[in-house]
Amino acid sequence: MENSLETNYTNDFEGIKHTDEEGREYWYARELQKVLQYSEWRKFEGVISKAKKACENSGIDVLDHFVGADKLSKRNNNAEVIIKDYKLTRYACYLIAQNGDCRKKVIATAQTYFAVQTRKQELSEKEYGMLSEDEKRLYKRDLTKKGNYSLNQTAKEAGVKNFDKFHNSGYKGLYNGETADDIAKRKGLRYREDILDNMGIEELAANLFRITQTEAKLKKDGVHTENKANETHYNVGAAVRNTIKELGGTMPEDLPTPEKSLKQIEKEKNKKIKEKNKN
Repeated sequence: MENSLETNYTNDFEGIKHTDEEGREYWYARELQKVLQYSEWRKFEGVISKAKKACENSGIDVLDHFVGADKLSKRNNNAEVIIKDYKLTRYACYLIAQNGDCRKKVIATAQTYFAVQTRKQELSEKEYGMLSEDEKRLYKRDLTKKGNYSLNQTAKEAGVKNFDKFHNSGYKGLYNGETADDIAKRKGLRYREDILDNMGIEELAANLFRITQTEAKLKKDGVHTENKANETHYNVGAAVRNTIKELGGTMPEDLPTPEKSLKQIEKEKNKKIKEKNKN
């Protein structure tokens, strides 16, 4: 019986999935609300707010995943009112499921569905080798986004409240004392421009290793205080730096900054797709 219910829920998630002219998948929040069995938009919007906060805490642009899609709706008296809605990416749906009412069977199924579908999109080693340098950067950046989200959840459980200080601890260990702001200034970035969007493949890989190993160590050591979590992040960053040094590699602060940020590359890529579709 439970397997039958899970299949039905999965079919529901697939049934409300939309695809835009560029082949990108998205879900409408109002439709997802019904499938996740929230009768009131007010309560569901509270879950969306938590999901957006989790996205923001992961250093990911909320507007890339929660796109406003308000629409006009007619009342019984023909009066028109604006109904709030969102176009959600798969990642946004996953965050909503993670922040939903865990007592609902459908929430657990949603968490599994969106997590599994995301993993299915990950590339094999052969497929990765066929990517261009820019595509490899985009792929590595996506992995760091997912890694940072998972790390933030683990860090929160470990007692972290000041996430800026926590992440700077890791950067300091890896970059010989540099904070995120120091790295941004050295790279000559604009205010609030994402440093990870301005890293090459090798630098992204070093940071991804830092992220995954920090999460693993926080769990393994059962860390439960903020100071210990920050210390752990610093030590892992320093250990990754030492490994690079022992292998004779280039220190991360000495690696070149790519000419184009990943935001710029994505914009150019989307522009080409639009032009191609027009023709």
